[in-house]
Amino acid sequence: MSVVRDLRVLLRGHDFRRLFAVRFASQFSDGVFQVALASYVLFSPDRQATPQAIAAGFAAILLPFSVLGPFTGVFIDRWSRRQILAWANFIRIAVMLGIALLVHLGVADLTLFIAVLVALSVNRFLLAALSAALPHVVDAERLLMANSVTPTAGTAAFLTGVAAGGLMREVAAGLDGPSNVVVLVAAAALYGFAGGLAMRIRRDLLGPDYDPARPSVREHARHVLVGLVDGLAHLWSRRRAAYGLITIGSHRFWFGISTVATILLYRSYFHDPADTDAGFEGLAVAVLVSGAGFVAAAFVTPFATQRLSLKRWIIVLLALAAVVQVVPGGFYTEPTLLVAAFVLGLSAQGVKISVDTLVQTSVDDAFRGRVFVLYDVVFNVAFVAAAVAAAFLLPADGHSYPVLLLASAGYAVTALAYARSPF
Repeated sequence: MSVVRDLRVLLRGHDFRRLFAVRFASQFSDGVFQVALASYVLFSPDRQATPQAIAAGFAAILLPFSVLGPFTGVFIDRWSRRQILAWANFIRIAVMLGIALLVHLGVADLTLFIAVLVALSVNRFLLAALSAALPHVVDAERLLMANSVTPTAGTAAFLTGVAAGGLMREVAAGLDGPSNVVVLVAAAALYGFAGGLAMRIRRDLLGPDYDPARPSVREHARHVLVGLVDGLAHLWSRRRAAYGLITIGSHRFWFGISTVATILLYRSYFHDPADTDAGFEGLAVAVLVSGAGFVAAAFVTPFATQRLSLKRWIIVLLALAAVVQVVPGGFYTEPTLLVAAFVLGLSAQGVKISVDTLVQTSVDDAFRGRVFVLYDVVFNVAFVAAAVAAAFLLPADGHSYPVLLLASAGYAVTALAYARSPF
């Protein structure tokens, strides 16, 4: 239970508690928002969730992050991070209410996608600011501990928000109310609460520290592009980290295909496509079970890597994913799919934690930030590529033994290739 123990130690710090409260409240609100978004976009009775539509949705949401993400630091290193945390949440109040109006009016076109993209882009900005602020509330000796614990706690907060949002939606639907609109309005109120929590933090506490030699925004942006090229060159000279990034990119691809298939199975295979409520409730349970696997990885991985090397643990996780993809996943029943979802979640997060550590320990500190930006790009682009591939490979109900075997073989080949790498 090292994660819980470490979090208890960190929470003794007054400033850390306040920053952590903002993270927890913000990511809890994200979970509530995602419930309404998934329900309206994927499980609305008057729309069919095709593989092509899902791929387009993932591309619209994730690809802009990959383009804009490297430049967020330009502003996070100039603006008050306390203000960023507060106003990122306050801005999302207006965005949530706008999306709620669009949902009430039945809008599902480019206007809705732009509104959703704004909400998620602001979220990306907030998460980056949270990470940048962490060294200001934790001493150097506990910074590594904080970097390990807070993402796991944030995931737990998100999953709790998903559960709460699902309950809100069910209650509103039971009262014959506009369930998705109710959930979105609740998310807006929760973002307001998170913004209020941020305002409790002293404005200058989280930085950025004054630097008279700081370059202009234009010069800084140019440095970002040059820095990414330098980061890529440095990564290639650190083959241990490079092989780790290639491996997680491959893993993310096969995990993405499984994710799209799962959405379609709950939408059109396990339940009558007309019974969207049953399909949504089933998918919500699968997301929570997969999330439990993510959280479990935070507890299991430290113990496993004490007995195995990071490389061997990654290989074990990839092999495990290859097996459960077929057995029990290949039985195509809801209970067996939940078992597979938990193990695939554990495998996905376990691989990520391990590759994070490989990169952190293999890359020079001067290049670490740039390499992690490249890491983020690989992580998102691989998932979008998987969604596009799934659009061509999967039937409308997600039931396909050839694709199932392909994903299993993909995990297995990735494990074998990484095992044969010299690092």
